[in-house]
Amino acid sequence: MNKQTFFTPGPAALYPTVAQHIQSALDKQIPSISHRSKVFQDIYKQTYHNIRTIFKLPDDYAVLFTGSATEVWERMLQNCVETESFHLVNGAFSKRFADFAQLMGKTAHLHEVPFGEGFDMAKVDIPSTAEMICVAHNETSAGVSTPVDDIHALKDQHPDKLLVVDMVSSAPLPLLDFNKIDAAYFSVQKAFGMPAGLGVWLVNKRCLDKAKKLEAKGQATGAHYRLVNLWKSFEKFQTPPTPNVLGIYLLGKVSEDMLNQGIDQIRHETEVKANLLYNALSNPTIFKGFSPFVANHQHRSASVIVANTPGSAAEFIAKVGQHHMTIGSGYGKYKDAQIRIANFPATSVAQIEQLIETMTQCL
Repeated sequence: MNKQTFFTPGPAALYPTVAQHIQSALDKQIPSISHRSKVFQDIYKQTYHNIRTIFKLPDDYAVLFTGSATEVWERMLQNCVETESFHLVNGAFSKRFADFAQLMGKTAHLHEVPFGEGFDMAKVDIPSTAEMICVAHNETSAGVSTPVDDIHALKDQHPDKLLVVDMVSSAPLPLLDFNKIDAAYFSVQKAFGMPAGLGVWLVNKRCLDKAKKLEAKGQATGAHYRLVNLWKSFEKFQTPPTPNVLGIYLLGKVSEDMLNQGIDQIRHETEVKANLLYNALSNPTIFKGFSPFVANHQHRSASVIVANTPGSAAEFIAKVGQHHMTIGSGYGKYKDAQIRIANFPATSVAQIEQLIETMTQCL
């Protein structure tokens, strides 16, 4: 029986080595070990070092684990914002982060552009009172990406503010300078190609210092999951509660595989595959009526390609699915007018070429 290949933006295709790592974990009874054991500490430590190497994290960074990337929104707002945050909004998830801030009683300042558009940073006015700037490197809902240089410029222009980056559907691909970023977060079920259920929070001591300052003022920053508490456990390569031990183990193994393959090579192949997809979808002789949703080439995501469809996206997705390939639908109100194609490291250049050929047969 032919297996389905997933080109969905999350959960996505599993990284090719995940199955063998799961079997190895079962053989070693990893899911049953205590999170207070030395075995777990060694797993956490190795995973930390791999992630630190991939992202070139400075010495003042911790790698913390949560249940999801969404959870990090709450943790950041609880621990690092006293009253005001600032959000660059160009899609559903960047908007939801701002909504979380309002739900938690913060004043959320927004610079919002139409769904799927990039930002003209010259027009972004950040209030002096904002404590934290929140920006998505890759807006999963719309397939729009904020250039890395623009993200770095935010810190250059506002060094006094904490800068937080959503890397949910792009990590480990962007070459971010973490000396200019205070925190970032992602989920493992997307570009890392793992089963869902683990969020990863990269956070520096500036954020920890802010949390301590707020606690000294009497602000509630959480309970078991306070940043101060998470960091204290991290220093021992432990976690306050029982974590997703299997997920942390798999992340350590997959990140090691990526390092062995070469992160630069993975990034290069991602660009090659993205160009194949965008070129095909932009060619009316191949995909009549289709078009990339993000018009500005500089703002097009390399990891989540979104295209407008001439007819029902659901019908087209179903036709492609008959060939054992699953692509994603548009997000929200665009569900039946767009397709989203994940271009993650788990799928090869050959698989992307096969997907393009299959899609043309389904027109």
